[in-house]
Amino acid sequence: MATPPFDPRGKRILLVNDDGIRAPGLKALERIAKELSDDIWVVAPETEQSGAGHSLTLQGTIRAVKTGRRRYAVSGSPTDCVLMAISELMKEIPPDLVLSGVNRGCNIAEDVTYSGTVAAAMEAALLGFPAIALSQEVPYGRRARWNVAKRFAPGVIRRVLSISWKRDVFINVNFPDCPEEEVSGTVAVKQGRRSSGYEILRVPDPREKGYYLIGTPQCGKTASRGDADHKAVARGDIAVTPLHVDLTHAGSLGDFKSLFR
Repeated sequence: MATPPFDPRGKRILLVNDDGIRAPGLKALERIAKELSDDIWVVAPETEQSGAGHSLTLQGTIRAVKTGRRRYAVSGSPTDCVLMAISELMKEIPPDLVLSGVNRGCNIAEDVTYSGTVAAAMEAALLGFPAIALSQEVPYGRRARWNVAKRFAPGVIRRVLSISWKRDVFINVNFPDCPEEEVSGTVAVKQGRRSSGYEILRVPDPREKGYYLIGTPQCGKTASRGDADHKAVARGDIAVTPLHVDLTHAGSLGDFKSLFR
């Protein structure tokens, strides 16, 4: 069933993230949500879960600890948090909207496949709830500037909720790192693709054989044709990208159907 347009005023909103219950980005999201409604619930991981993707905790138990009014810390992944909230903590009156973020760092291009922030929104969509993932660009070595997300997110959320979404669609929003007055605009763009992905970086250690780190992609290198999320953010636009839970490549399906006739 498609998601019909609705006004978030007075609606029940669930907040999740992947940076953890104490993350500054979650505080920013709470401020954003309070501009939309006064019925706010927070169900977030008790620890950092960046890069968790759409993982579930299948080995071991999960606990939800109440840390305040309508606020819970979950010993699991962002996906666990959504399931815990909707299936247990909020089962009597489920949320009308799920907001995930605000992530520290963009979730653009292939980032979306690794992101716990995006995965939480995807899980909500799979369960039939409208969901929006929000991320703030943070260049390497700099402190996060949340002002752009805090200023523009309420308006962006209201606008994307003003139209109907097709079934199983959820929204990915990325905010550029710049002063508020330098934001160029808001654009709807496709998910991009960078030409270089994550790398394994070996760090020497004289006491042992060394250790390894995951190196992040260079945002300036692109393999995308036309406009895309990472290009929009790089030029100072807020990027809005509708994503879909169906990963089928429709253009190739006919070829494989012919192959297996």
